Amino acid sequence: RDGLIQMLRSNRIKVGAVMDTLRYEAELERLQVELVRLQRWVQEKGRRIAILFEGRDAAGKGGAIRRFTEHLNPRAMRVVALPKPSEQENGQWYFQRYVRQLPNVGEIVFFDRSWYNRAVVEPVNKFCTDAQYQRFLQQVPEFEHMLYEDGVTIIKFWFSISKDEQLKRFESRRHNPLKQWKLSPIDMKAQEQWDLYSRFKEQMFSKTHTSFSPWIIVRANDKKKARLESIRHVLNSLPYRDVAEPPVNLMPDPNVVTRFHRATV
Repeated sequence: RDGLIQMLRSNRIKVGAVMDTLRYEAELERLQVELVRLQRWVQEKGRRIAILFEGRDAAGKGGAIRRFTEHLNPRAMRVVALPKPSEQENGQWYFQRYVRQLPNVGEIVFFDRSWYNRAVVEPVNKFCTDAQYQRFLQQVPEFEHMLYEDGVTIIKFWFSISKDEQLKRFESRRHNPLKQWKLSPIDMKAQEQWDLYSRFKEQMFSKTHTSFSPWIIVRANDKKKARLESIRHVLNSLPYRDVAEPPVNLMPDPNVVTRFHRATV
């Protein structure tokens, strides 16, 4: 043990960071085993699960989705990350292209951004008119209530990061050739438009947080904790287990994962 620690230190490797990573990987594997069991339950019961990942640019949505799906059966799950709408889609009912992507019986669908593009990204960047934005806010609770009544389970995550952390991640992407594809012109404006994003985000929470489709806020400055606790939330939200005591803690940390609550003025 002493020799191993000395070798790590001689290569300027932080022993504490290595131990944290090992603990994280072990816990992640235990939770992913439960996700496999959850997927089997979804298939056997014919459930339809839609999990939405929303948040600011560089909040860690894609990384979290990869940890969710790493060991799942690809025949019974999909990841949906739609590009900008085509000219034909722009002439359709806004929700139409998302309806095509909803889960089939026995399937889990992970949305890497969803119809909530119209709640924050589009109005901030002037990709929609004010009338379209207002119509969306009016229709989305009704749309989600119809899905709920038809048996679709919707879990809505908002990955929340600080302004400093977002800048740090942008810089990391800029200097890493393997991550440069993640940077877009919209990302470059995100820091300047931080307060505007915040205003539309709060409006979205206020108008679209419902008892049947609540917003779950994940504090994502720490990527590893955000991944573990968001997986825990999904596992804890669905009655997939027959045994009372699972082999891993399924209660999410309330300091990382919280349900949105309307503030009283």
